[in-house]
Amino acid sequence: MDADLTALEQKLLQLIARYNELRDENARLRVDLGAMESDTALLKANMAQASERIEALMQSLP
Repeated sequence: MDADLTALEQKLLQLIARYNELRDENARLRVDLGAMESDTALLKANMAQASERIEALMQSLP
């Protein structure tokens, strides 16, 4: 009986440790995702600006 409780306690401690690892990883991934979304928005804005400049140049060609 005591061995069963000890084994259960060990498994529970492992489960809690894994949960904490995954929670921390999830938080890091959320931060990374936010940064990547910001980068994507900036790149899209730059692409739109470049497209507008190309359009303007094309309009000025004879």
